[in-house]
Amino acid sequence: MDSLTLQTRKYASTPTLLNKYMLTCGILSSPFYVFANIICAIRYEGYNSVSQTVSELSALDAPTRILWVSLMIVYTCLMIAFSLGVIFASSNKFLRIVGILFLIDAIIGLFWPPMHRREVLAAGGGTLTDTMHIIFTFVHMPFVIAAIGFGAAAFGKSFRLYSVITLVILIGAGVLTGIDSPKVQTNLPTPLIGMWERVIIGVYMLWIVVLAILLLRKHQTALPKKDSGISPQHSLAGND
Repeated sequence: MDSLTLQTRKYASTPTLLNKYMLTCGILSSPFYVFANIICAIRYEGYNSVSQTVSELSALDAPTRILWVSLMIVYTCLMIAFSLGVIFASSNKFLRIVGILFLIDAIIGLFWPPMHRREVLAAGGGTLTDTMHIIFTFVHMPFVIAAIGFGAAAFGKSFRLYSVITLVILIGAGVLTGIDSPKVQTNLPTPLIGMWERVIIGVYMLWIVVLAILLLRKHQTALPKKDSGISPQHSLAGND
């Protein structure tokens, strides 16, 4: 094999500027989701972020359903871009698995069935879409846990410890959310369910931001040196 072919292959495995933009989408996605949550909560008169779930913002007949769905399409596009950035900018098998998990989870999110409003559920107006909404929730959680697990395996001890702490908080808040979840169906008071659910979402999204920052740092060190004309010897996360 000639030297030109070898040199071409080295550059082909090198992270590009496009990879950088895609990885940056991981940092942008989380604040955008928070922004969407705040805007919809403000627009939904009488909505309480502490005692009501995020899903109620997109419930059938909710005044913020169209707005929430529109904003979530943008969020999903950011996550898909980030997923592809993780997959194509890394030679680390664990990170590629994380990227694939992100991608599948994002696509599933586009088809997430809505629930009905609490008062409708309490009056017996629930339908198949409510059942599917719960099923999608149970399908989503393994993707979250697996992504954190494989992501932790791709980096050093500090990030692994941080990932373990994230999982502990996520699971603990998940249990507390699950305790109150049946009360939504009967329109009983759920004073803290919104807070616990947002803790779950918050710690996971913060983890994504931290992961994206680490990947961008590795991306920067892996970019070709313009002045020297020498391509890097290792692709993103290749030494992890």
